[in-house]
Amino acid sequence: MLNLLLLSNSTNAGEKYLEYPKSFIADFLKKHSVNEVLFIPFAAVTFSYEEYQRKVQERFSEFNVKVTSVHTSPDPVQAVEVASAIVIGGGNTFHLLKNMQELGLIEAIRQKVKSGTPYIGWSAGTNVTCPTICTTNDMPIVQPQSFNALNLIPFQINPHYLDSHPDNHAGETREQRILEYVTANPDKYVAGLREGCMFYIENNTIRLEGQKSVRLFKKNEEIKELDKADDFTFLLK
Repeated sequence: MLNLLLLSNSTNAGEKYLEYPKSFIADFLKKHSVNEVLFIPFAAVTFSYEEYQRKVQERFSEFNVKVTSVHTSPDPVQAVEVASAIVIGGGNTFHLLKNMQELGLIEAIRQKVKSGTPYIGWSAGTNVTCPTICTTNDMPIVQPQSFNALNLIPFQINPHYLDSHPDNHAGETREQRILEYVTANPDKYVAGLREGCMFYIENNTIRLEGQKSVRLFKKNEEIKELDKADDFTFLLK
């Protein structure tokens, strides 16, 4: 039993922090009667966990939800076990995963969320719901114990998916990088989740929200563009 809200990004260009998804987040938490969430801030690197907590709390206060950060708990595993909902923010996915592994939170969060506890993630927080973090965009600034993540969903997501290739840039495009992944991992789908978009996953159903389509990759299959009208259920099998 899963209740996931997986955002590509926290903030669209020119908007305030968590502006575009705030109504989706508020409705999601209200649906599950949640008035306090446990926040996992470990994707933050260049700013403090306290600052990250305050930033998220400022937005969540608009819909009367308290944000408690796991870094303040004397027993992080227990904090996960009693949480009404879990929220994992964006930043550096490698830094996030390393800290979660070292605190023993991977299995605790997996079991908690699989039991039905609502989960919200954006960017890195969406990456870690996948089997691995191998389709993150982030630089490996630290070395986690492994790339294995929460494995809440059976497919990979590439948040912030971009189609553009900057002028005078000779490096690989996002599409080329993902094609490398599916070549090396032929059993996995990768969903290129563009900014401003999100997946809702409830039990055995999945739907897309947002104004853009999803770019879907798998080895030996034609790259597909799927939108809100399409059926994504096959990704959960």
